[in-house]
Amino acid sequence: MNYVLDHVGIAVRSIDDALPFYLNVLNGSLEDRYTSDAPGVEVHVAVVRTADKVIELLEPINKDSPIARFIKQRGKGVHHIAYRVDNLDTAILEASKNGIRFLEDTRRTNLHGRRLIYINPVSTDGTLIELCDYLKS
Repeated sequence: MNYVLDHVGIAVRSIDDALPFYLNVLNGSLEDRYTSDAPGVEVHVAVVRTADKVIELLEPINKDSPIARFIKQRGKGVHHIAYRVDNLDTAILEASKNGIRFLEDTRRTNLHGRRLIYINPVSTDGTLIELCDYLKS
């Protein structure tokens, strides 16, 4: 199984306040901006591509969203690191055989056809890691 860095998710209080740094200082380009109001997600997202990486800025929709809770507990900053895999189902099966635990309620397909699930941070020594693949178009 190949694991390739797909993106880094960064929790921010305001995308509008954070975006100028990524666009003007890191010379990124805004690829997309959307809202996911699905229960348990509830986030505004700005997708920024720099020369060689993708960054997702994550702003909470409301004070009860997972990103709002993250900011309250840990502050702004890196929320998760996402790795693209060849096949999400196979990656989950292989990792589970090695004792990796997943946050099953996070498994979903987002608005852009990315299938994803988060690994329980207990299995990663505290880092929230997303595994994802993309539906073929």
